Amino acid sequence: MALFDKKKDKKSRELKQQESVSYHNPYIDELVEHYKARLLKETNLEALTSLSQGEMRLRIEQLISQFMSEEKVIISRQDKEVLLIRIIDESVGYGPLEPLLHDSDITEILINGHQEVYIEKQGKLQLTNITFRNEQHVRHVIDRIVAPLGRRIDESSPMVDARLPDGSRVNAVIPPISLNGTLISIRKFRAEPFQVSDLLNFNSLDERMSKFLNAIVRAKLNVLISGGTGSGKTTLLNVLGSAIPAGERVITIEDSAELRLDRPNVVGVEARPANVEGSGEISIRQLVKNALRMRPDRIIVGEVRGAEAFDMLQAMNTGHEGSITTVHANSPTDALRRVEGMVIMAGMDLPTNIVREYIVSAIDFIVQGSRLTDGTRKIISISEVYTDDDGKTEINEIFTFKRTGIGKDGQVLGYFTPTGIIPKCIERIKLFGIDDVDKSLFESGEVSPVGASYSL
Repeated sequence: MALFDKKKDKKSRELKQQESVSYHNPYIDELVEHYKARLLKETNLEALTSLSQGEMRLRIEQLISQFMSEEKVIISRQDKEVLLIRIIDESVGYGPLEPLLHDSDITEILINGHQEVYIEKQGKLQLTNITFRNEQHVRHVIDRIVAPLGRRIDESSPMVDARLPDGSRVNAVIPPISLNGTLISIRKFRAEPFQVSDLLNFNSLDERMSKFLNAIVRAKLNVLISGGTGSGKTTLLNVLGSAIPAGERVITIEDSAELRLDRPNVVGVEARPANVEGSGEISIRQLVKNALRMRPDRIIVGEVRGAEAFDMLQAMNTGHEGSITTVHANSPTDALRRVEGMVIMAGMDLPTNIVREYIVSAIDFIVQGSRLTDGTRKIISISEVYTDDDGKTEINEIFTFKRTGIGKDGQVLGYFTPTGIIPKCIERIKLFGIDDVDKSLFESGEVSPVGASYSL
């Protein structure tokens, strides 16, 4: 049975590839529209849509075959397969996007109007041969995505965020905001969350860094994950969250639910945008405040972007140690400054030095991720944050990625290495019974620690 299913899946993928090549055969286009109209007119749509996805597809296939037999329409077997796939995808799926959504190697789908569809594969953007018939066709697909969620997109509300049933995140923008027709961005997520072993296989970090990150999470040190768009912040957040001991209660707070922590006792809450009338919004800041009443051992915020940073820091400073969040920033220094700006946005009328002390007392480590020029994602820095005896904020880089050049195929060459600085948290790690992290982990004979530490 398993072998049969694999063969069936392979055949389905091959048919979807054929579909993308011959998607705009004019005669097939006419048949698609004709049989879609017959389906709407002659079938009980309520009964049809109440079926499971598999049963619904089978029933549509039976009906189309019946219609073709009645009308004595004869086309090649390949054209019939393409016809059936198109009708099913456009009736119960997402039209031309279906083959892309089913390709597990694709991480991003970017639609720039009806004639341009890009994908990201292995960190590289590439143009596909898939197009839509016209702008109305693209709008039909986005309407299919947002309608089940009770949202809408039109001229009065030209931007929308949504989520597909598989958890993929969708953002759409239409004219007059967009100058290039309907724009859709889809961030796909794996059915199975990444494990630390995956990151090691991808060379996103090395064994020493993995062991240290696991230790600081288990030792309940607060971690800020920093990086640019597409640098792997959410993936790393998932991996670190899985290292939290099973006996602890974790509350996840997200703008759009993406986290899938592979551990028990996780509860998640998600922000809600305002409705058409402009009311009903539930912000990240409200959710962070409410999470404190939900008996959390740790709080994980998918990303801090504004005033909620103050509430997150407050939680870290008041007994919820071991919390983790992410921020858009290009370096550890930039990350602290971004958080500082967010706290000021919260309306805290405090001197800058007091705000900085508050931040440093909350954040123990900054993990910097980056997407390199060859499309690979790496943890390029793990830095400890503390205040020295003179009250100065210090950022000590414990591990770093050293670039050595570019290979013939454009691949970034380099290696991970400790800087030689022993983190101040090593005694705390031992107090938590973690014995596999000692000073030898941070020894480096390749890179001098000079210049690895810098001040704010």
